[in-house]
Amino acid sequence: MTIAVTGATGQLGRLVIDELLARASADQIVALARDTAKAADLAERGVEVRAFDYSQPEGLAAALNGVDRLLLISGNAIGQRVQQHTAVIEAATVARVPLVAYTSVLHADTAKTLAVAPEHVATEQLLAEAPFDVVLLRNGWYSENVVEAAKQAAATGVILTSAGDGQQFTAPRADYAAAAAAVLTAETVEPATYELAGDEGWTQDDFAQIISELSGKAVAVQQVSAAEHQAALAATGLPEGVIGFLVSTDAAIADGELADPAPGTLSRLIGRPTTPIRDTLAESLQA
Repeated sequence: MTIAVTGATGQLGRLVIDELLARASADQIVALARDTAKAADLAERGVEVRAFDYSQPEGLAAALNGVDRLLLISGNAIGQRVQQHTAVIEAATVARVPLVAYTSVLHADTAKTLAVAPEHVATEQLLAEAPFDVVLLRNGWYSENVVEAAKQAAATGVILTSAGDGQQFTAPRADYAAAAAAVLTAETVEPATYELAGDEGWTQDDFAQIISELSGKAVAVQQVSAAEHQAALAATGLPEGVIGFLVSTDAAIADGELADPAPGTLSRLIGRPTTPIRDTLAESLQA
């Protein structure tokens, strides 16, 4: 059985490769990378490296030759991802890949506010029409996404937010990578949708308390409206696109779109509890 991973040199992709190497022999793994030079260390570990650029569809099918299970890690070019994912799906169809797993977002089908959801929904629809088996790995928010915000809060003593009392059930990339590897290396893989998130949710008040305890500095939460949040961020000189993303993310949190009403699927897949947000923040904030 041959397992291929797109975006193999990216933050999530590398972790997936590491997890696969712990579960399967290197000669079963194919690392698909836009820049193969960045995957030289993977080649040294016995992993086959193939060139694979979402934006160059003409070479994708050949790169998938002989692949039995493909992990399509969603691209990071927001606004271009549907086109890029379409190219990969078409290539997998031509190469007759039997199964494709895709890293979507938590509860993509019901998300109405989360800015990244529409491209995931569009990709899921394309996959539903494809001639191969599909596994949807709907990943919740990465804990790493809030590390910089935590550092800023420790420095300023304030968390400015419009997320209200909404919860986030986050987990670090390593946990999601372990889940992907567990699915891809299972003896039998059936088409399925996995809603993946941390075992426990946390609010902005919880976030502030954790930051305070780890940094030794008092941090207060300042709740504002979405309009006030947008104006405050604009005053800092942030680009409009970044402001829109941050404010819409807080709106999604307030609406419960980054919460999981039935957590536990991720921990069951990886065979252990998910990593608490405190552990992710500890290295950066420990006093």
